[in-house]
Amino acid sequence: MNSENLIEDVVAGKPRAIARMMSRAETGTPEDYALMAEIFRRAGRAHVVGITGVPGSGKSTLVRSLTLEIRKSGRTVGIVAVDPSSPFSGGSILGDRVRMNDLTGDDGVFIRSMATGGALGGLARPALDTVDILDVAGFDVVLIETVGVGQDEVDIVSAAHTVVVVSAPGLGDDIQAIKAGVLEIADIHAVSKCDRDDAAKTVADLQGMLSLGRGGAKGWKTPVLSTSAERGQGIEELLSAIDSHLGHLGDSGEMDMRKRRIAEMRILKSAEDVVRERLHAQRDGRFAELLDQAMSRQLDPHSAALRLLDGFGENGKKD
Repeated sequence: MNSENLIEDVVAGKPRAIARMMSRAETGTPEDYALMAEIFRRAGRAHVVGITGVPGSGKSTLVRSLTLEIRKSGRTVGIVAVDPSSPFSGGSILGDRVRMNDLTGDDGVFIRSMATGGALGGLARPALDTVDILDVAGFDVVLIETVGVGQDEVDIVSAAHTVVVVSAPGLGDDIQAIKAGVLEIADIHAVSKCDRDDAAKTVADLQGMLSLGRGGAKGWKTPVLSTSAERGQGIEELLSAIDSHLGHLGDSGEMDMRKRRIAEMRILKSAEDVVRERLHAQRDGRFAELLDQAMSRQLDPHSAALRLLDGFGENGKKD
């Protein structure tokens, strides 16, 4: 299949073509980058929703229930489920796919499990390209489920139009979401496992923090919703809040700001990938020389890094 036919088959929503295009996004050859450029040009229609929260908060189960609710409205759903990578093999357990296995028989749902690839912030470039592919394939809503938030894993705020932070009672801290930069990224707070006795306290604590002015974009009051994916409670209300937030983005003009933020993040991530690839290509040359100097303490790591980068011109290629 040539590249032009592959793109047209993705546009037609053919599952094999979609899967093949996603694999091409992960390969990262010059031809693949050209394909992704065309995909990017055609994307921009889907509502991208980020689902994040600490490990154990029930994100995957909530994504499954939310997907079923979205399907009731007649809309199609693409899911990008991101799992952590092994720092040694680069592989991933990809357990989210197992927990959503019953969705695979629905032609209106496409699930892609991906590894972080060790990306800082939790989202690697291929995951963002995969969102574009699902968008071009005609899926109305694309859900990105992240590994889990920490203080440095907030890429999702620069990758999605709407961010849902999932919290669960009894995970250790009084409120797991209250970490630097995490409470503020939520457009919607969803407290899972609301059938538990201590769930009401988590809801009240989150509402109390939000009342102090922490979190929420201008003109949007961040809701705190009680949900139970296992019992199907609060899922309809969650989808209603997600849809309301999309309406707010359009009415307030904030959607353009968010799209610009997403584009900025993707340019920077791509630039980091390009530099990293070209630096690795020098491991047996200039890099090895500088490494030897650092090992003998003749050169400190920061100075070595500056000398390594000195070899790159304005176009990113070595002079």
